[in-house]
Amino acid sequence: MGKELRRSAVTKILLVLALVYVFIRWFDVSSLDLYWRVGRNSSRNARNGIEIGMEESPSFPLKRLVRGRDRLELETTGISCVSDPLTDVCVVKEKVKIDAQTTSVYLATSNHLPNQQHTVRPYARKTDSVCMDQVTQVTLLTSTDTSYLSCQVNHTVPAIVFSTGGFSTNLFHDINDIIIPLYLTSRHFQSQLKFVVTDFKPNWVFKYRQILTHLSAYDLIDSSKDGRVHCFPAAVVGLKYHGDLTCNASDVPSGYSIFDFRHFLHDSFSLKTSSRTGALIEAQKPVLILISRTNSRMILNEDELIKMAKELGFQVTVSSPQRASNLERFSQEVHSCDVLVGAHGAGIANMLFLSEGAVVVQVVPVGLDWPSTTYYGDPARGLGINYLEYKITPNESSLSEKYPPNHPVFVDPYSIHLQGYKVSRAVYIDGQNIRLDLLRFRETLLQAMDFIIRK
Repeated sequence: MGKELRRSAVTKILLVLALVYVFIRWFDVSSLDLYWRVGRNSSRNARNGIEIGMEESPSFPLKRLVRGRDRLELETTGISCVSDPLTDVCVVKEKVKIDAQTTSVYLATSNHLPNQQHTVRPYARKTDSVCMDQVTQVTLLTSTDTSYLSCQVNHTVPAIVFSTGGFSTNLFHDINDIIIPLYLTSRHFQSQLKFVVTDFKPNWVFKYRQILTHLSAYDLIDSSKDGRVHCFPAAVVGLKYHGDLTCNASDVPSGYSIFDFRHFLHDSFSLKTSSRTGALIEAQKPVLILISRTNSRMILNEDELIKMAKELGFQVTVSSPQRASNLERFSQEVHSCDVLVGAHGAGIANMLFLSEGAVVVQVVPVGLDWPSTTYYGDPARGLGINYLEYKITPNESSLSEKYPPNHPVFVDPYSIHLQGYKVSRAVYIDGQNIRLDLLRFRETLLQAMDFIIRK
């Protein structure tokens, strides 16, 4: 009996050890590793002015970008290229030479592997051919000899290569396609990295300079103007992507939620936490910002809406596209407001700047239920803000002037979407404006008022 118990105990111990080994080997334990490193090294690094993890283990932040077999591949070959549904990312932990003129990355292998070639368009929307046609392809070449390529500039921190091409023309795509993926890919490097930017747009870089300087302590490289060969100790080509305006704490690199990103964004733009309470709001009038559109999905009775909102007790500010283009200033305005109202479109992405407990009201046009919920409704619920949506009726859409009430445009939008994006876009995105039923919309504004009084 005693021998059987001992045998059973030994079997259980061996089983536990085996499970621990599998967990460490195949799953992402880098977050735990990070905590251990911080505890061990923080005091000594603080004295020496060293960023945690980078000087002692240059490959550590890189490992957080891969898991399981991909991490094993990185450790054994020095390079791992991961293909996700919407993005491709290559992680290189060996020394690389980046030819900025040809946007080529050269890796000298020392493990006798055959020469290989990988191509990446470093933008997180690879299934959209229209978008990706505006993104320059980066070629990664592995070779046993790269001595023919001389280093003209040497760097001591890794490079992250990404593009500001694609759809980087409005706030939603800027944040969703580039900024959040850039945050996920680079935040754990603790600013010890250098950005190499393809399809460089000076206005874009200036607009988001606060974010870029919070992610990297170094000047970025404009590959369109810099024709030199740059040498780095490691590199990442492409950006990680978790979904629409989303950061999943369980996905690579692990540990980052959309709430964490929101905090980072507010810190980058020096947005201070609002101290306005329900009692103070009642005394001062809550502030409502109305996002005004000037082309499609315009609210045609905007003046009447503003009048009604004021009668309900709101202080109303109208935001034009020109006003919203100054992101440094407009982010402060949004952060200090109580309610953000607008029709479905890129302007709703400004909800990321709202203070905790504030309200965003999205007016959902006919046929746009899915994108309204997917791009803004679902993400809003993880931001610590209150989300309300107002779905317009066919009578509130200008489409009612073109189509009869029983037309598939109203009764079967799915059939319109099945005809392709160009067709559905022409109808629902570019082809309709809105005339709100103010009596119905009044109830939505009263809901918003109730939220902010109770916060």
